[in-house]
Amino acid sequence: MAETLIVSQTADRSAVYREIAPQIAAIIDGERDITANLANIAAAIKQAFGFFWVGFYVEKEGELVVGPFQGPIACSRIAFGKGVCGTAFSTREVQIVPDVDKFPRHIACASESRSEIVVPIFSPSGDVWGVLDVDSDKLNDLNDEDAAGLQAIVRIFEKKLSEELF
Repeated sequence: MAETLIVSQTADRSAVYREIAPQIAAIIDGERDITANLANIAAAIKQAFGFFWVGFYVEKEGELVVGPFQGPIACSRIAFGKGVCGTAFSTREVQIVPDVDKFPRHIACASESRSEIVVPIFSPSGDVWGVLDVDSDKLNDLNDEDAAGLQAIVRIFEKKLSEELF
């Protein structure tokens, strides 16, 4: 397992996503524990970009439950269709919110969060398994470039889900 993340000092987020994706794949290669993998993915994204909050919510018993994350204390449970995470889960689509105060169903887990992106994670059967949630403390900080990069990272984890029995 790689224990060091190598990230160049560039303002080009697409380049950073391209750099860290294979490193994340190497970090989770051979590790079958789902918590360990999600924790290391969240840590790698947080380390690479310094986002305010990076973490996962996983579907359990009809709601989203917080999983491994990096950042301040989070909401423990989110109903499907509520907040940005619940909306991404229910619609099965990436949600990019430039200003969380303008998102009608936003759940304010931390008042410092200003923009957010949530990427659904699909199980091998095609059901939504959970979501990757990234919050920034800056307005308009997350965009299609982040969506593409985060989706590439989620695809790495989804491949792991299909290969391993957790």
